[in-house]
Amino acid sequence: MAHIKVAHDVSEVHDIEILALNPKVQPYASFRPTAVTSADKPHWKQNAGDLTDCGLKKDFSDIKHTTLTERGALAEAGRCLKCADAPCQKSCPTQLDIKSFIGAIANKNYYGAARAIFSDNPLGLTCGMVCPTSDLCVGGCNLTHSEEGAINIGGLQQFATEVFKKMGVPQIRDPSLKLEDLPESYKARIALVGCGPASISCATFLARMGYTDVTIFEKFDFHGGLSSQEIPQFRLPYDVVDFEVKMMKDLGVKVEYGKELGKDITVDSLHKSGYEAVFVGVGMPSPKIDKVFQGLGIEQGFYTSKDFLPKVSAASKPGLCACKGGSGGCGSTPSAASKELAIDGTNPSLPNLAGRVIVLGAGDTAFDCATSAFRCGATRVYVAFRRGITDMRAVPEEADLAKEERCEFMPFMLPKQVILRDGRICAVEFYKTEKGDDGQYRIDEDQFVRIKADYVISAFGSEVNSAIRAALQPLSLTAGGQADVDMLTMQSKTSPFVFAGGDLVGNGTTVEATNDGKTASWAIHRYLQSLHGLTTSSVPQLPQFFTPIDLVDISVEFAGIKFPNPFGLASATPCTSASMIRRSFEAGWGFAVTKTFSLDKDLVTNVSPRIVRGQTSGPKFGPGQGSFLNIELISEKTSAYWCRAVYELKRDFPQQIVIASIMCGFNKEDWTELAKMAEASGADALELNLSCPHGMGERGMGLACGQNPELVLNICQWVRAAIKIPFFAKLTPNVTEVKEIAKAAHQGGATGVTAINTVSGLMGLRGDSTAWPSVGSEMRTTYGGMSGNAVRPMALRAVSSIARALPGYPIMATGGADSADATVQFLQCGAGVVQICSSVQNQDFTVIQDYITGLKAYLYLQGRADLKGWDGQSPPTTVPAIYKDLKLPKFGPFQEQRNKIQIEANLASDLLDPKLHPVHNAPKPVSVPTVADQIGRAVPRIGEYNKLNNKEQVVALVNSELCINCGKCYMTCNDSGYQAISFDKETHIPTITDDCTGCTLCASVCPVIDCITMVPRQIPYIPQRGIDPVTGALQGAH
Repeated sequence: MAHIKVAHDVSEVHDIEILALNPKVQPYASFRPTAVTSADKPHWKQNAGDLTDCGLKKDFSDIKHTTLTERGALAEAGRCLKCADAPCQKSCPTQLDIKSFIGAIANKNYYGAARAIFSDNPLGLTCGMVCPTSDLCVGGCNLTHSEEGAINIGGLQQFATEVFKKMGVPQIRDPSLKLEDLPESYKARIALVGCGPASISCATFLARMGYTDVTIFEKFDFHGGLSSQEIPQFRLPYDVVDFEVKMMKDLGVKVEYGKELGKDITVDSLHKSGYEAVFVGVGMPSPKIDKVFQGLGIEQGFYTSKDFLPKVSAASKPGLCACKGGSGGCGSTPSAASKELAIDGTNPSLPNLAGRVIVLGAGDTAFDCATSAFRCGATRVYVAFRRGITDMRAVPEEADLAKEERCEFMPFMLPKQVILRDGRICAVEFYKTEKGDDGQYRIDEDQFVRIKADYVISAFGSEVNSAIRAALQPLSLTAGGQADVDMLTMQSKTSPFVFAGGDLVGNGTTVEATNDGKTASWAIHRYLQSLHGLTTSSVPQLPQFFTPIDLVDISVEFAGIKFPNPFGLASATPCTSASMIRRSFEAGWGFAVTKTFSLDKDLVTNVSPRIVRGQTSGPKFGPGQGSFLNIELISEKTSAYWCRAVYELKRDFPQQIVIASIMCGFNKEDWTELAKMAEASGADALELNLSCPHGMGERGMGLACGQNPELVLNICQWVRAAIKIPFFAKLTPNVTEVKEIAKAAHQGGATGVTAINTVSGLMGLRGDSTAWPSVGSEMRTTYGGMSGNAVRPMALRAVSSIARALPGYPIMATGGADSADATVQFLQCGAGVVQICSSVQNQDFTVIQDYITGLKAYLYLQGRADLKGWDGQSPPTTVPAIYKDLKLPKFGPFQEQRNKIQIEANLASDLLDPKLHPVHNAPKPVSVPTVADQIGRAVPRIGEYNKLNNKEQVVALVNSELCINCGKCYMTCNDSGYQAISFDKETHIPTITDDCTGCTLCASVCPVIDCITMVPRQIPYIPQRGIDPVTGALQGAH
């Protein structure tokens, strides 16, 4: 080619302005005076911009630190070790299977996670939001003493159940339960008093068991108990309570509103009217008031928590009242109890607390009062309490939030007297207290202090008043005012038909109340069955959570065999022994491929070490490895053992599929003998291991046979002539083109193929040049087989290539199917069933339930036209409307602007707008696709490069509201792309220029889900050729 003259060097650096902030190698130490840094620092401050104190007026948005986005949830779930005999579960009152639901989240199976949560806790979303996790599950986390700290279990629980709520799927009973087959005892009338957490839980489990006449009596016109009345909207939205009650009602539980204990009903009257069992979950409805404040009321500026928090909730929780688009039962005639809360069909307003507020107490309720006071207009909020800060009853989560919002703590304080002026509170005097060596707090009357105050909110606890005491009869109370029940059954010690739970028995947290209801449900079941002369199991057998998703059929007809589900164990370490396969079948695996066995003349002895973690995910330790490498050979056990094992497994698990994996050298007699032996054992099919990449090839077996199409053809012909059952040739990826080997297997009569075996590799070297694994004193190694999701792209390529070359040919996929989501990809590339190994190595056999629920959820949601914007189980990402298109980052002066916008929006907002209370009704799927519908679904879209359309181009689009201003897109575009992103030096907001070629590298490195999306290009794409081939002119920098 002739040399073309240009105006300047083509290698000259252009785009100087765009590259201004791009990283550069510095030749000298950095230099900047402290004064300059101090002046600049406020501009970049990220952690000082949240709303506090009086700026919080009418701000009822979520304030919990534990709340997670999908990005945060996936990262946090990936940290979890999913421990054996997990201490976190032992610390949970409802005994949630925490490791299972977190494992499901890590695999993006949010339905599976929610199902595990709601199975043990019908109020799983509520508890995810308000549980004092630091004192419960998080307090037992094995990572507590690690550098990174304990897992945010509550946040993960909230995330999974919130995603499920968005799915809009109803609860159903266990599909195996047939109501028509149950005895008359299941029609027994059961009453529950108070529609709070304990009753909701108890009623849900009773309905799951099959009881059909379960009624809750609630004094208000809304449900939820203290969850609705006293836990603020910014911690627990009413929409959440409504969702969980709706799920309870899905099972036929009835709620009668406006029925108050002591006025409309009593425990005794319910029993006399035909209710065979009564559960009481009314809590402690009356406040305890210090004698200093006796006779004072709201007119003087004095509230109890029982006055204040319900009024705040009434004015800030959309949906609480049916008159404002709510879902309770008030209709047009509110109950007397609801009228007391100003829920009477008008617009209830927030208490006006303009001025100074003192909150008395240091429990969780006191801090709810304190943080709510700011939202009611308080300018300063003091929290005064008798104990020291280290002895506060409130959990750290509550106290820390109050401190961050600038509530002022006043420990060692006990009210002495209240000062009134013109009939209103103007100050409170306090004694100082001191803690003695015996741990008791005593008043020091020589020390006292006066604090100015306009309002006082007392949160000194609650009790049962005399009217409720009378209405509870024949339920007796202890000297401390709590229901006298057997705490192992929640059954009254004096009246066997009465049960109680929650605050009334001294269990004050939501999760404890929920578990009381759960515990009582089984005791009620046993009691009712005994009344009817029937026996029950001494071991509780409470039904789990089910939805229509669980009805989805995931069985598949494959190669003439009916598989109960498409998930099986690969011929690898999970199938080391017959007893392991037995345990896997008991867990729910659909099929298993035995560890490869040979004739006795080819028995092997393994070396050690031989299975090591990969390095493809960087220095990651613990479970969740992206790859493994092994130099393990085939089974050390004899063919006689395996043939006996196959026989026993088919005898005991006739529905599960057992595939025998066999290996021989290139010898017709050997293959014929071993194949016939395996067939005679009763195996459903055989798998011919023609692909083991290490050790066996040196013996003329495995890879030595599988890399040659002619040898594969001959071996398959020999086996086909010897047996009648289906068999699959297991292919190696360590060839130039795997489909050519598949064609040879097909021509040789193989029923199908398995793709792929492990990829030959050397995982890495230590600093002293020795490899890992290294064997013996000489520290020698060999090339091993790499597995795990690091090889998934190769496996997907192999499966789709074979499916394109041999349409309809049965393919068993293996290689990195670490989740239901990944399994669907293999099915869509042409596989009929999928073999799994590494995910079991990372966890245990129970992961099968994650695969099953994940696949069922995927198929179900595919049938929902209203969820077309979802990506599998991931809902679309949304941003607050008030910030849309503003391009204001979340630091420094820009955060101050955001705060002003937020404050103005809060003050102008209608907190009770019915639009803020979504309706939990979703359409049923039109048609749920089958597993068979997914097989090969993607194949028509996979093909040659020349068939790709280079006329329909895309460009990147940055969502500035989701952007965290890290500049990763900017850097990768500059040094690995097309210098098509500008980066503002003041706002650090990236902007895509017209030079974008749509390469998508920026979206690939962006750390925030959906922050960068690819959208159709609106202007013609003209490639920059560098030097114009016609004119010789320099076209651009790229």
